[in-house]
Amino acid sequence: MAYEVEKDDEQWKAELSAEEYAVLRQAATERAWSGELLDEDRAGIYTCKACGNELFTAGTKFDSGCGWPSFYESVRPDAVELRPDHSLGIERTEVLCAKCGSHLGHVFPDGFGTPTGDRYCMNSISLNFEAQEN
Repeated sequence: MAYEVEKDDEQWKAELSAEEYAVLRQAATERAWSGELLDEDRAGIYTCKACGNELFTAGTKFDSGCGWPSFYESVRPDAVELRPDHSLGIERTEVLCAKCGSHLGHVFPDGFGTPTGDRYCMNSISLNFEAQEN
C-alpha cells in the first residue's frame, strides 16, 4: 500500500531510535507497564511518533489494566489502518498509522464499558503526546 509518508529503511533508522524502529517499522512490542504514556492523564492529542499524524484524543483513553495505553476509538476512522495479523498463530487486528504505515499496536473487541467496545492497545513508544492548555 502507498502511504502519504514513505521513506526507505535507512531514512527510518536515521530518524528513529533503535527501540522506536523495532516497534514502528518491525512490529515489535514494548514491555508491558514500561511505556511513558501509560499513566498520562492530561487533556491532549496522541500522534504518530514517526510522522506526526493525529491518532487518538485523551478523551478516548481508558485504563484497561493491560499494561499499555488503551483507547476506545481513533480520532477519525481514516487516521489508522486495520490489518489482519496472524503472526502469533492467532487472529488479531494490527493497528497502523494510515499516513506512514508504522505499527502502533493492536485493537481488540474487549473494551468493556466503553462506547465502542474496542480496546486500541498501543505501544507508548509509537506515540507522541501533545498536551492541551486548559
